[in-house]
Amino acid sequence: MRFSALSEAMKDKAVRAAKGPVAVIIAEDDVEVGTTVRHHAFQGFRAIFLVAPPELELSAPVAEMVTRIDHPTRAPDATPTIVNAFARALPEKTWLYYCYNAEYLFYPFAESRTVSEMLAYHAEERRFSMLTYVIDVYAGDLREHDDAVSLEDAHLDRSGYYALARHDAAGEPIDRQLDFFGGLRWRFEEHIDETRRRIDRIAIVRTGAGLVLKADHTWSDPELNTYSCPWHHNLTAAIVSFRTAKALRTNPSSRFEIDTFRWHSSVEFEWHSQQLLDLGLMEPGQWF
Repeated sequence: MRFSALSEAMKDKAVRAAKGPVAVIIAEDDVEVGTTVRHHAFQGFRAIFLVAPPELELSAPVAEMVTRIDHPTRAPDATPTIVNAFARALPEKTWLYYCYNAEYLFYPFAESRTVSEMLAYHAEERRFSMLTYVIDVYAGDLREHDDAVSLEDAHLDRSGYYALARHDAAGEPIDRQLDFFGGLRWRFEEHIDETRRRIDRIAIVRTGAGLVLKADHTWSDPELNTYSCPWHHNLTAAIVSFRTAKALRTNPSSRFEIDTFRWHSSVEFEWHSQQLLDLGLMEPGQWF
């Protein structure tokens, strides 16, 4: 199924009656769109919506796996426009997840548990959002992979991650909210706008009346932006992402100043949730 406009899709029963968990994949270009769709389909998302520019071409097998919506995904404020449209249109209490192309969700025990099983447990703990860390991955050899994207030669940083207290308008620390940093956005921060350096993203939420995603990937309900409940640690997840590496190789101001993304803390990415758990890049909470 394909819709020619976001507004058209939001009126259709394909959205308004969708059963969760729902994945919304925002395709900014044609890089690894197929693998992104297949990865999330394997994890068990019951509905996958692909929002993409009209000119983007899909193979027939991938097109059959998604509901396609044409939309200018590079437009200003495209992400909140898209995600908020889904948040309003989906039935209340539907689990909604969003990401971009060349991004891959991992959660504890993802190889043997479906995303529905994971979110059912999360809801039992009275959690209605999940903190996801956007973990930069990059090709080890930029001469071989000019756009820094290679699933076979993917690397990530094993260290260099840190958190700072998040403050309200009065300068007071906000309870159970932190700003997280690291990866390529930290190592090459001179090429990254200050407002885009955080690696935390509340990418999974349960929809509710009046819920709004803001431009900084936080939500209008402060409790949804917390990393855990007050009494113990909760599940967190990771989104393994080529997006920053791809952008640094696309932008002329950074492209010619970066010969490699590898450094002493680079390790090969094994495409397995256990590696991310071992590196402390996501948290299993009480789920075993």
